[in-house]
Amino acid sequence: MMTRIWLTHFGRLSVLASLLLSAGCAGSSLGDRVGQSLEADPQLANQEPEALIVTAPEAKEPTDSDKTEKNPSDNSAKDPVDKSKIAAAKPKQVDPAVVAGDYVDIDKAPEEIQPYLVDLIELDLLKTTPSAKSADGKIQAVPADQFRPNQVITRREYARWLLATNNRFYTDQRSRKIRAGVNSSSPIFKDVPTGDSDFGAIQGLAEAGIIPSPLTGSSTELTFRPDAPLTRKDLMLWKVPLDTRSPLPQATTAAVEQAWGFQDAAKIPARPLQAVLADYQNGDLSNIRRAFGYTTLFQPDKAATRAEGAAVLWRYGNSTEGITAEELRNPQAAQEDNQPKNQPNDRQNAPREQRQ
Repeated sequence: MMTRIWLTHFGRLSVLASLLLSAGCAGSSLGDRVGQSLEADPQLANQEPEALIVTAPEAKEPTDSDKTEKNPSDNSAKDPVDKSKIAAAKPKQVDPAVVAGDYVDIDKAPEEIQPYLVDLIELDLLKTTPSAKSADGKIQAVPADQFRPNQVITRREYARWLLATNNRFYTDQRSRKIRAGVNSSSPIFKDVPTGDSDFGAIQGLAEAGIIPSPLTGSSTELTFRPDAPLTRKDLMLWKVPLDTRSPLPQATTAAVEQAWGFQDAAKIPARPLQAVLADYQNGDLSNIRRAFGYTTLFQPDKAATRAEGAAVLWRYGNSTEGITAEELRNPQAAQEDNQPKNQPNDRQNAPREQRQ
């Protein structure tokens, strides 16, 4: 634009100078020649004058090479990469807890216990870890799709499940929930530091008095042994108080022998003996019958299996009131059972699909 304006002014000055020159030379031969040179060309007289326009060069769209030069750090401009290949190359995040319904070995559990496992797994209450200790103490990877129902359950794993199921079953009853331990608390057990993955569950159960510890006056429970197998006696000792919600009754070997008919009642320690007797008061809803079926041997020091541990946790409550994992999955299940609560039977202790 500025170029065009300048040229216009220059043209006017040239014409003015020519007129002055021709006026000054009028009547002379020089004036005649100048006048002739200023006359219009007859060949161009009929043509319209063209404006002299100077334009800037057109802006070109930047090419791939230009983009690369301006931003050398942008590798995608000079070497495009397929995003699908990037996504495929990224490692998948593995969740230590297996998604409910992914287990392929539930059918290996005792047939009577399988429905209990299904209910609890669907509720995502049986968290498992991707590794386990073998008999020689070595850490072994565990396939994510295997529940291993017939393998021994560890003390840490049962503590984790116990806290999770209790708090889920009593979500709406805060007075019955157990608070997990916090990292600011001093560890109760020497072998369960605050950095332990199950510190919250183990510490919380110990602080609530559910697990025997120095807090309950036990001088022999200075360590928890989290990776040791859970015995049947501890299976009952930890769970029954959460069913009765009251102090365990006094018990004798004779009383347990008469109630359960256990031939090995004399081998059961005093505290677990109380839990075993209290469990009998639940009749067919007892933990022992749900986990072990009919038996005349309790075998207190035998390691419990993962399936047995889950069966015990399937129901919480006493003989008159309680809640099951099935009822959490289907709130209508309790209403469909017309059996009075004060008359427990096998039908009440079985999942609905077994009642048909």
